Amino acid sequence: MKKRKRRCQNLTVTLITCIIAVVAAAAVAAVISFLGGVAHRKKIAEYTIGSAEQEAKRIVSDAIKTAEAKKKEAILEGKDEIHRQRTESERELNERRKEIQRQERRIQQKEETLDKKTESLEAKDEILNNKLKHAEERLGEAEALKKSQFEMLERISGFTKDQAKDYLLNNLENELTHEKAVKLMEFDQQTREESEKTAREIISTAIQRCAADHVAEATISVVPLPNDEMKGRIIGREGRNIRAIETMTGVDLIIDDTPEAITLSCFEPVRREVARIALEHLIADGRIHPARIEETIEKARREVDATIKQEGEHAVIEAGVNGVHPELVKLLGRLRYRTSYGQNVLNHSLEVAYLAGMMASELGLDPTVARRAGLLHDIGKALDHEIEGSHVDIGVDMARKYKESDAVVHAIQAHHGDVEAKTIVACLVQAADAISAARPGARRENLENYIKRLEKLEAVASSFDGVDRSYAIQAGREIRIMVKPESVGDDKMVLLARDICKKIESDLEYPGQIKVTIIRESRAIEYAK
Repeated sequence: MKKRKRRCQNLTVTLITCIIAVVAAAAVAAVISFLGGVAHRKKIAEYTIGSAEQEAKRIVSDAIKTAEAKKKEAILEGKDEIHRQRTESERELNERRKEIQRQERRIQQKEETLDKKTESLEAKDEILNNKLKHAEERLGEAEALKKSQFEMLERISGFTKDQAKDYLLNNLENELTHEKAVKLMEFDQQTREESEKTAREIISTAIQRCAADHVAEATISVVPLPNDEMKGRIIGREGRNIRAIETMTGVDLIIDDTPEAITLSCFEPVRREVARIALEHLIADGRIHPARIEETIEKARREVDATIKQEGEHAVIEAGVNGVHPELVKLLGRLRYRTSYGQNVLNHSLEVAYLAGMMASELGLDPTVARRAGLLHDIGKALDHEIEGSHVDIGVDMARKYKESDAVVHAIQAHHGDVEAKTIVACLVQAADAISAARPGARRENLENYIKRLEKLEAVASSFDGVDRSYAIQAGREIRIMVKPESVGDDKMVLLARDICKKIESDLEYPGQIKVTIIRESRAIEYAK
């Protein structure tokens, strides 16, 4: 048992020893293999390092060789560029040197030319000085000769220099005055004959073709009453009805002793017409009180507005004018209730349109523009109670506002001579306006104004020197002037007539034209005994 234990222990020890030996051998082998691997890797690393150093040396050597080659190449290129620039610089220097030489030669030639010209000018200057000296000597001789001749002429004629000058100028002035008067008479007579003949034909034809009524209107309207009791009802209790009518219409009611009639007075014709229509409706209805009055007046205003529109449209159709702005049509309708010197302005505008269109047709022109301008020439009178300014300025503004043509605007502006007429249409409208205003029965004028106008006309003519007496005849259409024969000669009569015409045109206002006739009479009286 002990042997078996001892054997087992020996076996165990042997086994452990073997294991230890094996482990030690393995460890030694591992160490040896590790050392061998290290040595092998060292050799490989040394070989790799050696190869890299050789490659680096080779790359450095190649780089040095390449750098040397490029250096040599750059040096060669620099030398070539230097050579080229040097050659080009030398060429430019040669060219500049040649150009400088050419300029020097040119300057030298110019200097030589200038020297020659200077010598020539000096020679001419010397010659000119000699001539001036000679001319001054001759001028002195001429002055002395002229002085001696003047002295001789003064002794022969018996006039001094100033007296002879005045004598010649007076003679020349008289001759020129005579020639001027003769020429003026010739041209004036020729122009007057031709223009009067043509104008007479045109205007007479237009007047013959235009038939107009003789109408005179005033600033009052008379409303008939069925009986005198109606006056009290219109006045109302404590005058409330008449105050209401006057306040709402702006019209004065004149209730006097006139039997069965009431007078409406107002300078604004549209308001007067509204009041007339409203009063007629109130009288017909019989119910007269403030509420009814207000209602009736509003209704009358609507009726008058409708009538104004109808009258304007009718006027446009009658005149044969198309494309008139609706607002201008309304203004034309308002002219139905507007008068000027007793002449209805709408009828006057239609007459002017007819006459201007007829005269334009006689002249071979388009009558459409002439009729349009004639119809609208007094359009400003429809608003002259509401807007400040003359009816011409108001009419021009209205025509421009509603896009009328420049020809129509100019005709409106020039129809009273405020501006010079520059178109044939404007001249035709002027003539037609004068014809319509001057025809018999068109306008009325009171006796006082008529006499004042004639006196002013005679006063203008008598204000000129040499006028003895003057007489306005034919209702101021002609003035005959007697001149003093010893003060006004035949030559000055024409000039005096023109001066008087200009004075009349600038100082007086008149329709149409005024004929100026100057009469000069010389009498020689002897008595046989």
